Amino acid sequence: MSESISEAAAPEVAAVGLPSVRGVGAAPRKRNDFLYYGLRNKKLVFGLGLELILVLVALIGPMLAKYQPLQTTLPLQHPGSQHWLGTDLTGYDMYSQLTNGLRESYLIGALGAAFAAVVGMALGFIAGWRGGWVDELVQMITNVIVMIPSLVLLVVIGSYLSSRSILFEGAFIGLTTWPWVARAVRAQTFSLRGREYVELARLSGKRPVSIILKEIAPNMASYLFLAVILLFGSSMLIAASYDFLGLGPSGTVSIGWILNQAENGSALLYHLWWWFVPPVAVLTAMVAALLIANVGLDEVFNPKLREQ
Repeated sequence: MSESISEAAAPEVAAVGLPSVRGVGAAPRKRNDFLYYGLRNKKLVFGLGLELILVLVALIGPMLAKYQPLQTTLPLQHPGSQHWLGTDLTGYDMYSQLTNGLRESYLIGALGAAFAAVVGMALGFIAGWRGGWVDELVQMITNVIVMIPSLVLLVVIGSYLSSRSILFEGAFIGLTTWPWVARAVRAQTFSLRGREYVELARLSGKRPVSIILKEIAPNMASYLFLAVILLFGSSMLIAASYDFLGLGPSGTVSIGWILNQAENGSALLYHLWWWFVPPVAVLTAMVAALLIANVGLDEVFNPKLREQ
């Protein structure tokens, strides 16, 4: 009899907002849409998972190497227990070179993306907000940078330097790849600066920098994040191409430098697959994982593309 009375009273208890004895009336937790849709997106999970594995290899791999990247051992050894990925024509251990080259590629990619993002976004926000002669000046500078052949410029600058560092290569890549970011941010700023909340912020007396950082930039956060990912991947590809041509940092080992040595040693001609297949596969996986994750993030950020 008492059980039936308590069960009959349960809806009344929940109706007045008191917690139910069995937890039926508990308020549901607010769902984090990004985590909810992000974990359900296979492209994002696969891309980030693969990239995380490669990052861990870059961080931990060199610690497990038996040899230094430029330590000479027996040349042209097949992959085995002594040399996990074999050795090249000089006797360099390919596993040590590949893991150290992977770390350097990530470092240069991060530096290049950082320089390009800072310069491109800053100029894009300024041009989009101010307009007028400031916009025309930024557009002129952007067009000049686009027209200058970066490879020729690197050769000219490199001819005056006794040595090139990782910081130099990252800065050079960043300072020659920012124009498309500046143009995209400028266009987005133009479309947002006339919105009502921006006008209210301007009428309230906020400074332009505060309006850009607190009102405009947050509404472009997803786009800016995707742009940084694209800059990261393109910076690693550009660095690999420069290193392959012998224009990379001096005295360092990178994936592009490994491919340069494989080309000079005719690895493809003599079927020395362990010399060129692993670095090509790793470089492809690095960039492909970022692009796949970028597509997944676009689907997560865009409600129209989300998988319900």
